[in-house]
Amino acid sequence: MRDNSNRSAGRPTLEEVAARAGVGRGTVSRVVNGSAQVSPKARKAVQDAIDELGYVPNRAARALVTQRTDSIAIVVFESGERFFAEPFFGRIVQSVSSVLVARNLQMVLMIAQAPEERRQLEGYLTRQHVDGALLLSLHGDDPLPVMLEERGVPTVRAGRSAHPGLSFVDADNRGGARAAVSYLREQGRRCIATITGPMDMAPGVARYQGYRDVVGDGPAAAGDFGEISGAMAMEWLLANHPQLDAVFAASDMMAAGALRVLRRSGRRVPEDVAVVGFDDSVIARHTDPPLTSVFQPVGQMGQEMVRLLLAKLDGDEAVEHETVLPTRLILRGSA
Repeated sequence: MRDNSNRSAGRPTLEEVAARAGVGRGTVSRVVNGSAQVSPKARKAVQDAIDELGYVPNRAARALVTQRTDSIAIVVFESGERFFAEPFFGRIVQSVSSVLVARNLQMVLMIAQAPEERRQLEGYLTRQHVDGALLLSLHGDDPLPVMLEERGVPTVRAGRSAHPGLSFVDADNRGGARAAVSYLREQGRRCIATITGPMDMAPGVARYQGYRDVVGDGPAAAGDFGEISGAMAMEWLLANHPQLDAVFAASDMMAAGALRVLRRSGRRVPEDVAVVGFDDSVIARHTDPPLTSVFQPVGQMGQEMVRLLLAKLDGDEAVEHETVLPTRLILRGSA
């Protein structure tokens, strides 16, 4: 049982935490604010005291001193339906959340696709509401990152930026796609088709470039990273290129749709048609047969995005603003 005999009748204060931990008030403040300039021993003593006393930081008071809200927005430019259906978003949000919690920061999740949602989003993303923003699934040459930076709201996006100087974290999409298609070629596949991602998104463009690095101008059908688009693209490919013997799909979701159509058409996988996806999501382990896929480190991407954003907030000019993480091919039964 906790000893609450020394607890004050009101809300525990910073001074009481310091007294319980046997450290100065400044040390408690640094721990609460997530500073790295605290020894592990002192940090543990303060955290134990916080737990024992039930201390809750006064965010409003801290904001007056630090000029920060202690809130980070993670913005997804997709529909809510797609956000909850595609594993990528859940994995990256989970990794972002874990880092922010460790730093005593709040995450504000915003999903915006419709014009009215976009207007509300643009009105909310100011320094009065958030300290910075992490941007996912941007389409085209979206002006929002530049707009936010001009407002004084630092941003980091997932995927390469067309604007020089803006921070981003990306996987090696082109290299991963190139490795996948090279593997299919090495296995003796001669007519390798692709189901592309959206051509107004950096990952879609890069994965198609990786395919073309190996095949050139081969059979291609457009998708949107979703399962239904993968099935429709596969139907088109079979109708227009019946001789195909391999398919590289730019996402696992699209590959799953393609597998369903191939099975329905009587094509055996991988005997007649080999299939490779991209993401190495949980879906890849549950298709029939299990899906060969390009692994991208989604969890690490989320952590890197937070690291870059916090470095920008702390004024660290030495930090690199562009991070590209390696990918690798995971072999399973579909290829």
